[in-house]
Amino acid sequence: MDSLSDAHREYPLVTELSALDGSSTGLHTVFAVVRHVRKAQTRAGKPYLDLKLADRSRTVAAKVWSEASRAMQTAEQLRPGMHVKVLFEPDSFKGALQLNVRGLRPAEEGEANYYPEALVDEGFALVEDLLVDTLVFDIETVPAVDLRKVPSTVAQAVTKYADRQDWDEGKVMSLSPYFGKVVSLALGDGEVPPDEQQVTVFVVPEEGADVPDLPPWVRPVTEQQLLQAFWALAGHASVVVTYNGHSFDVPFLVGRSLIHDLPVRVDLQSNRFALRPHLDLYLAMGGRNGRGPASLDVICWALGMPSPKEVMDGSMVSTFYAKGDVGTIAEYNAGDVRATTAVYQRVRDGLLRYRDDW
Repeated sequence: MDSLSDAHREYPLVTELSALDGSSTGLHTVFAVVRHVRKAQTRAGKPYLDLKLADRSRTVAAKVWSEASRAMQTAEQLRPGMHVKVLFEPDSFKGALQLNVRGLRPAEEGEANYYPEALVDEGFALVEDLLVDTLVFDIETVPAVDLRKVPSTVAQAVTKYADRQDWDEGKVMSLSPYFGKVVSLALGDGEVPPDEQQVTVFVVPEEGADVPDLPPWVRPVTEQQLLQAFWALAGHASVVVTYNGHSFDVPFLVGRSLIHDLPVRVDLQSNRFALRPHLDLYLAMGGRNGRGPASLDVICWALGMPSPKEVMDGSMVSTFYAKGDVGTIAEYNAGDVRATTAVYQRVRDGLLRYRDDW
């Protein structure tokens, strides 16, 4: 079966991808938004298409095999962001749900059970001009609570942790999504050379503070909007690139999203050493091999690249934020993204291109 227009059969419509699980069988149809399309080949040399399909409830992987020739012809014309109606059979790959696509076509306005608003993430309007296939990002955080106003047992936990690490309490809170908040999210297209890259930064001014004049590439938002923007971007990208993002950036964003009661629809944490959907350059370069410091600053120096840490570092973000200087924080954050992009492109060309899983 290779068509959605078979007049002799009716297929059940799954209104949301979240309704699917491992027990689902048979042919179904669903409306979805295309997040990613990639051509590939099986080990036997047969072509297939690798897709990511999503709605507001979920993002799932899908495959269009060569046997579904008409579906392949249609899928080859798809672009990220397009709304489609899909005929599929639920399948699994390494224990995760995967759709075996038998037919698909662009969704048509006004057809039954097609609700475009159900396919668009809450943060889409904030980022529809920023969607990229290779998303490089970095965040900056500051303390979000006054320890004098929290339960004594909670305050003691922070103090004890700070003493064990020989840190001050402010650093402890800045590094924890339970005591800190995201005040800057910088992002860029990883396939653009760093000196040509247009980095955009979402900043979160202090509530009630006067927002200074900011350049067009700096966009003031609330933390909730920043989080919604991030997950919309991550859901669209085929790969999200970070430096040490598995240990800090992603868990922090996940924690803050849960606190704001926002769904985390993109799994960027499960497999630490996978290259997609989250490429952590720190791990890809063997950062946990115990051979000494391997911060972004160190890597940039070793590779002969400019470092954003020459003028400012993360320990200074809270000070600038207290002064209301989100512009300087944005410039620093953007520098981290450019540096991460430069490292990514070196790793992509010198390492990843030779790996079968890339």
